[in-house]
Order: sequence, then structure tokens, then C-alpha cells
Amino acid sequence: MEFINQRICMGKDLGVHGNLFGGNMLSWIDEAAGTMAAAVCQSPNMVTIKIDEVVFRKAVKVGYLIKIYGTVCKMGRTSVTLKVEARKHNVITLEEVLVCETEITFVRIDEFGDAAPIPQNVREQYAEFAK
Repeated sequence: MEFINQRICMGKDLGVHGNLFGGNMLSWIDEAAGTMAAAVCQSPNMVTIKIDEVVFRKAVKVGYLIKIYGTVCKMGRTSVTLKVEARKHNVITLEEVLVCETEITFVRIDEFGDAAPIPQNVREQYAEFAK
């Protein structure tokens, strides 16, 4: 998996039980995966169309870094699916623990918002992941 992004859990990110609010985590994952999809597909015009099941395995408290990793797992003509993991990182011990994982699918769009082909050279590069 490739490192994509990191965030720090701050007080403003907490839910009523004192843990990182799941909606914030989903937003961070979607944003990070979107940047990876844009880089992989050589286009800033990528939109999220599907986020698979997300199971929150561990709570995250204030002060932990959230490191987000991703990898291409499917490549289509107009879409790419990434497997994404969020891990909490203890800056003192350097330990990383899986918090949640999912697969996110993005579609490349044109100026009208319609699906557009991902460049052929990209599809060839990721041919092993063809749908």
C-alpha cells in the first residue's frame, strides 16, 4: 500500500463519546482516496461513486495521527477502485493500528459530468487490475 495522506485527531474532530467522529474519518478517507485516484488516472476530474462497507475497528483519541494508505485494486474503462486503509499512528511508539478499511470507486468525468475514458496508457499500466 502507498501512503497517501495523514491527519491529526483534534478536539474538534471528536464525537459525543470522546472518539474521532466516524463522519470525519469518512471525509478524510474520501479526500485522500480522491487525490490518489486523480494522480493514478492523470485527471483532476474524478468523482466518488461508491464507498463499500466500512467497519470502524478501533477508537481514535485526540493526539493520534491518522495515516491513510491506498492501492489500486480494479481498473475499468472509466472507473478505478482503490483499497484504502486508515491506521492510527502513535508518534511516541511509532506503532500503527488498523482503524478501518474500505474500497472506494471513482469515475473520471468530462466537462458535462458524464463518464469519460481513463487514458489508455493508465489502463495498460494497471491491466492486471482490469475489471
